[in-house]
Amino acid sequence: MHILIADDHHLVRRGLKNLLQGEFPSASIEETGDAEAVIKKSLVTHWDVVICDLSMPGKGGLDVVQHMKQHFPKTPVLILSMYPEEQYAVRALKTGAAGYLSKDAAPEELARAIHRVLMGRKYISASIADKMAGDLVAPSKSPHDLLSVRELNIFQLLASGKSVSDVALQLCVSVSTISTYRAKILSKMDLKSNAELTRYALEHRLI
Repeated sequence: MHILIADDHHLVRRGLKNLLQGEFPSASIEETGDAEAVIKKSLVTHWDVVICDLSMPGKGGLDVVQHMKQHFPKTPVLILSMYPEEQYAVRALKTGAAGYLSKDAAPEELARAIHRVLMGRKYISASIADKMAGDLVAPSKSPHDLLSVRELNIFQLLASGKSVSDVALQLCVSVSTISTYRAKILSKMDLKSNAELTRYALEHRLI
């Protein structure tokens, strides 16, 4: 079995690798620090499961999900993130992720999630199942639901206090590109400033 771990923090990758080696002793486990490397590795190696952080430099976890869904639809991608599951899990699942797990989850929960997605099933918590069922009855119409995957990622970074320059550096794009995204985000959400983005994010538990 081949497992790929993608996270921009070395200690997180090493901890996950050690945990998984205990649970899957015969597995071949590789690690990388960004989404672009995941995409490149997917072209030369078949992965039985990809464990990917939601937010990384350059492309994010949902970009990885979209790529794998389009080119390798049988490879499950499990999103592991520090962001609240009630706000991001549903979006990840709708994008095509096989599951969404908080980094605060217990090690045995991660093991259960991997076993489940390896069987071709989705992994979701009871609270997310309830939210998805509720959305079927009364679909969510929050302003942040209007944002694309890329816009949501940039929204998170701006709302967390990063400047346009900081975000441009982290995502490896130009300042003008982030400025354009920022203007679109503010327009879609009917907000006026980064301070309002932060207030909205805190009120909706997005950061």
